[in-house]
Amino acid sequence: MEAMEKPVVLVTGSTGLIGTKVVEAFRADYKVVGLDVKRPESLAAGTDFIECDLMKDASVEQSLRTVREKHGERLASVIHLAAYYDFTGEPSEMYDKLTVAGTFRLLKGLHEFQQVEQFVFSSTILVMEPSQEGESLTEFSPLEDEPWDYPRSKIETEKLIRQERGNIPTAILRIAGVYNEDGHTVPIAQQISRIYEKQFESYFYPGDASHGQAFVHLDDLVDCFRKVVEHRRELSQTTVFLIAEPDLMSYKELQDELGRLIHGEEWTTLWIPKLMAKAGAWAQGLVGGEEGTFIKPWMIDLADDNYPVAVEHARESLGWNPQHRLRDTLPEMVRRLKTDPIGWYEKNKLPLPEELEEKEAGAKAGEAGANK
Repeated sequence: MEAMEKPVVLVTGSTGLIGTKVVEAFRADYKVVGLDVKRPESLAAGTDFIECDLMKDASVEQSLRTVREKHGERLASVIHLAAYYDFTGEPSEMYDKLTVAGTFRLLKGLHEFQQVEQFVFSSTILVMEPSQEGESLTEFSPLEDEPWDYPRSKIETEKLIRQERGNIPTAILRIAGVYNEDGHTVPIAQQISRIYEKQFESYFYPGDASHGQAFVHLDDLVDCFRKVVEHRRELSQTTVFLIAEPDLMSYKELQDELGRLIHGEEWTTLWIPKLMAKAGAWAQGLVGGEEGTFIKPWMIDLADDNYPVAVEHARESLGWNPQHRLRDTLPEMVRRLKTDPIGWYEKNKLPLPEELEEKEAGAKAGEAGANK
C-alpha cells in the first residue's frame, strides 16, 4: 500500500442504525470497510463492503482474507458494533453465538493482520450496577452481579476481549441508550407510544420516579467514535469509557414532559406497588400473547434502577463533550410523531394502534382506487 493512502477502519454491523452513521462520518478521512450479513442498499462513495457472518468460522476467515487482499495488512481501527439485541429479555442462544463467539472469531482473525492499531467494542451502560443514591457511575463502578441476557452477553464479551486481544490495544465503550430526533430507542419510543395512545399503564410507575436512565444522542456517539479512533495512539492498551449525557432526566420528568408535549396537558403519574404492576403485566401477556405488551414482569424489578453517569474520563482523554440533551430533543421527537404518526411508528418498529391502522388501510384503498 502507498504511504499516502487513507488509514483503514473496519466497521462490523455496518448496515445498522449506528453503523451506517459511523461509515458516513468516517469516509472522508479513512478508508472505511463495512462488514455485515446484509449488503447496504447503496454504498457510500469511498467505502467498501464485504459480506460477513460472524457466526460462521469460514465466513469470518474469508471476509478478513478479502480485507487483507484489497486493503492491506494494517488496520487503524476495528469498530465492533455487531451484536444480538432483544429488549424483551427473552433468553436466546444468539447472545452467545453472535455477541460472544462472534467476537472471538473476529479477534482470532484480526491476529492474522500485520498490525491492528485499535479494537473498539460497543458495550452498554447496563453492564454496570445501578448507582447508589447521590452517586454517579464512573469507569471504576462495579459491574452488575445478575444481569439479564443482553448485558450479560456484553460482560462476557468484555472479559473475552481482555483475554484474547493479544497485542491489540482495546477501547471498550459502555454506551447509554442511543436516540435521535425520530426516537429510535426502544424505552423512549415505547413510552411515547403508551402516552400517545393513553394506554392504561402509562399513568402508573412501579419504582422510584426520581431515578432515571442515561441516554446519548446518535450524533454525539458517532463523534465519540471518531475521537476514540483519532486518539488511538495516545490511549492505554486497555481502556474503558462511559458514554452518556451528564444531564439525566428522571422517570417522572420524562413522563411529565412527554404528556405535556403530546397532549398539551399535565400528565398524572401514580405510584403502583411492584407486585401489582407485575400482576398487571402478566395478565396483559395472557390476553395479548407475547406481543400483547412491551412491559414484562421481570422489567418491574428494574424500575428503581438509576444511571447518572460521570463522563470526565471521556472529556479529559478524548476531548469529547456531548452537544445534545434528551430534554431538548423531545419537542422535535414529538413534532415528528404528530406530523407523520404512521411513519413514526414504522421507523420505531412499533405496532400501529387501531386508529392508525384504519387510517393506513383507508389511504391504501384510496391509492388502489386512483390507480385503476
